[in-house]
Amino acid sequence: MKILHTSDWHLGRSFHGLGLLAVQGEWLDGLVDYVAAERVDAVLVAGDVYDRALPAVDVVALLDRTLVRLTEAGARVILTSGNHDSAVRLGFGSRLLERAGVHLRTRVAELDEPVLIGGTDGTQLAVYGLPYLEPRLVAGDLGVDEPGHTPVTRAALERVRADLAHRREGRPGPGLLHAVVMAHTFASGGVSAESERALAVGGLDVVSAEEFAGFDYVALGHLHGRQKLTETIRYSGSPLAYSFGEARQSKGAWLLDFDETGLAAASEVGWTTSHRLEILRGQLDELLSDPELSSAEGACCQITLTDAERPQRAMERLRSRFPLTLSLHFDPVGGAELGSSTYHTRLVGARDDLEVCSGFLEHVRGRGPGESERAALTRALDAVRLEEASR
Repeated sequence: MKILHTSDWHLGRSFHGLGLLAVQGEWLDGLVDYVAAERVDAVLVAGDVYDRALPAVDVVALLDRTLVRLTEAGARVILTSGNHDSAVRLGFGSRLLERAGVHLRTRVAELDEPVLIGGTDGTQLAVYGLPYLEPRLVAGDLGVDEPGHTPVTRAALERVRADLAHRREGRPGPGLLHAVVMAHTFASGGVSAESERALAVGGLDVVSAEEFAGFDYVALGHLHGRQKLTETIRYSGSPLAYSFGEARQSKGAWLLDFDETGLAAASEVGWTTSHRLEILRGQLDELLSDPELSSAEGACCQITLTDAERPQRAMERLRSRFPLTLSLHFDPVGGAELGSSTYHTRLVGARDDLEVCSGFLEHVRGRGPGESERAALTRALDAVRLEEASR
């Protein structure tokens, strides 16, 4: 059996104000083509299908088309809700969709109801989908008195293990029913990124990977970097980079091969889209003239300028070559000291309003006002004084 482990589609997400729906459509086209070509038996989406609880109409339409195409390609689809999803909205029509091969697991009551996938050799795979478990909302349903993600996850897995043990009783031989658990959580050992919404204050509420011991495979979602905690516990990561902190991450999914022994192999798979990120650093004139940066001209760019003085119209000039410059920072090399203590010293020593304004200019751009700027500041301050005197 071939199982494709994905997560964190975040359909409807924007990137620094840039809509990504078209690019997400490109990635989903690649997903469908891959599933059809490789004859994948099931596609797992371990939470955060949507980017927000109330997705836009065109976002819902994209998911609808994708689910139809995946089932037409011969795959079953198993989706769980993440912390970005509305479990109620995502789970609407789940019983009806199940008849078409789309299995939604968004409610606590369903977490120990596996999707059973049969192999040609008689082996069966039981896929248990745990929706995102917000402790404050699900503790009562799970009979948990302690607060936190670990107690509710442990209680949920106890239900899964009990169901699995019951199903394995009386089977003709050991190991013929293998188990996969999907969960949307922050498990110990995973490396997070800036685009992921925190699941606990201070990062203290992390679920130990040991809680998932004993299953043939654990398909995790929430962290956007594809990573392996153990051979059988992995994050697929998000399909696209959703922050510049993810620029160096390898994006895609895990293709899992199961046979009569359980998980036989896991390999990285992925397909390219037009969504590319570049992180550039240097002086403005050098960035605008460097021929080696031509590949960045069509990418989403985060640029840090190192000019000693802050260049005028920096963003406008950068976008003349890198039109998708979305984030701009300044880190002057050899410029004036911009520390808060220096600025405080300027304010304390200022003799009049003009010196306060001049000190501010020097603080934010590394140089004080020129002759024409001082004249403009003087006129503006005089106008303010006259306005105040006339009241």
